[in-house]
Amino acid sequence: MKLGIMINTNNPETAWNALRLGSTALDGGHKVSVFLLGSGVEIEKIRDKQFDVTGLLKKFTGKEAALLGCTTCMVSRHQEAGVIVKSTMPDLVKLIADSDKVVTFG
Repeated sequence: MKLGIMINTNNPETAWNALRLGSTALDGGHKVSVFLLGSGVEIEKIRDKQFDVTGLLKKFTGKEAALLGCTTCMVSRHQEAGVIVKSTMPDLVKLIADSDKVVTFG
């Protein structure tokens, strides 16, 4: 299955759960693409003692999953590309069209 995950929040617990889902799907042999929108593009800056988003993000990106971020959202929040690949709305449309299932968080 090809799973598309959209994250539109910088809430630690919500981002953590989205990445847990993606990581579990990858462990199960599925293909996963993540698109970050709005405050979701701030995912690399999330620091929380209870929800280790940073650690899970490292694990998630080490599995060759696509981690795309809305360029407009990144620019407006002064986020640089790094782990996140700057992307566009047409990229999001392609992600949705290519996915068997799409889930949103936020």
